[in-house]
Amino acid sequence: MTVLHWIWSGIGTDEVPPRVVYYTLRVLMFILSFVLEDWALHELVQSPRHRRVAVTLVSSSYVTWTYQTHTFSNSVETLVVLWTLVMIQRILDNKVGSLDFEQRDSLLSSAILGLLLTFGVFNRISFPVYVLLPSLSLVPHFIRKPFSLLTVTATTLLVTLFAIAVDTEHYQPTKPLLTTLFNNPVCTPLNSLLYNSQSSNLALHGLHPHYQHLIANLPQLLGPALVLIFVRPERLTSLPLLSALSGILFLSIIPHQEARFLLPAVPLILCSLHLPASRTLTRYWLTAWIIFNAIFGVLMGTYHQGGVVPVQAWLGEQPNLSNAVSEVLWWRTYSPPIWLLDHNPSRTTDLMGTPFSLLQHRVDLALAEEQGSNKSVGLVAPWSSLEFADDSWKERGMVLEEMWRWDKHLNLDDLDIGEEGVWGTLRRVVGRRGLVVWRVSRGREESRGRGIVGGIGR
Repeated sequence: MTVLHWIWSGIGTDEVPPRVVYYTLRVLMFILSFVLEDWALHELVQSPRHRRVAVTLVSSSYVTWTYQTHTFSNSVETLVVLWTLVMIQRILDNKVGSLDFEQRDSLLSSAILGLLLTFGVFNRISFPVYVLLPSLSLVPHFIRKPFSLLTVTATTLLVTLFAIAVDTEHYQPTKPLLTTLFNNPVCTPLNSLLYNSQSSNLALHGLHPHYQHLIANLPQLLGPALVLIFVRPERLTSLPLLSALSGILFLSIIPHQEARFLLPAVPLILCSLHLPASRTLTRYWLTAWIIFNAIFGVLMGTYHQGGVVPVQAWLGEQPNLSNAVSEVLWWRTYSPPIWLLDHNPSRTTDLMGTPFSLLQHRVDLALAEEQGSNKSVGLVAPWSSLEFADDSWKERGMVLEEMWRWDKHLNLDDLDIGEEGVWGTLRRVVGRRGLVVWRVSRGREESRGRGIVGGIGR
């Protein structure tokens, strides 16, 4: 963002267009994944023949070219997990080395390992579960060479103190840094752990059965590749497979289970698979693999929550948005990328999966806070939410005016096959696809569809 601001200020514009920011970060994540992920796989997979298969499977997976090219914290976590395993592998490979350069390489790998461990924890609190079991393989090495353990510990502590200082300065910029570090430091992993340890907080995001990852999320991410786990499987003690099993088992304990939580496990499992020995079976499997990734690539890469970025980019491009609404509420979507708004003064509030009654109460509060004659707030929600078709809004004296819509949006997190049945769910989620920007006001009978830019865009 700083570099983009510097470039745009050089051409006489203070505000960077949201779409420029978005596509710049997408290209950056693509390059990082293309370089760092493939590089890590080349180090973790020893056999050249198996390495070619592993790189091909990972590169052809829709997870790599959809999720992994986004700026998700899960995508960053995937890269950090892979390189943490690389450092562990390098340390283990030098465990018998006695030459000076081999010892220096082992200490350097230990220092980098400490840095990656800290960065991984501060990036996502789920990171430790992926490296817990693989890290146990270092215990004999640390017993033999305690200086390596000292190096990992010292580096971890130093980088942790630096990260806490950066977070404290970021979240409490008006207070003296040194005083705040001693009296009220900000440790984001601890705050995240405390938040996620409360079931009431997890309920806002959705609660799932403990087998959700195993019977739903893994098949969704791997498809036909799951079959190969039972075909000449890699030994369980291999670092990639051990890391994947560690992450899946520990994350299955947590009641909130989204498929993206298993992103680091995808390349770890794929690089541990072997193709069938029979050429005929291999041909059939490759056909199924191509069809699976083509379908899910379009579904998850274009339609699932596909309106979040376009809507946020559209909001950021509206110069008069703050005059029309002072706050934009998001409901039943992924967290909106606030950085796409750049200098736009409108507030953004993520209501996540808040119950409908609480949503209306929150809209009431937002309208009550508005000053002046033009009292209205923005509301972004999927069109598949049938609550927008009932009369409860009129009963509260509120009028909804559609400002803009993005049609290529499916809310697959809102499937309710148990209540609606398969056909009813598809008719609602697919038939009423789209993400809508509403303007909510009190007691204004204006024609629906007349927005701040004079109409509805798609």
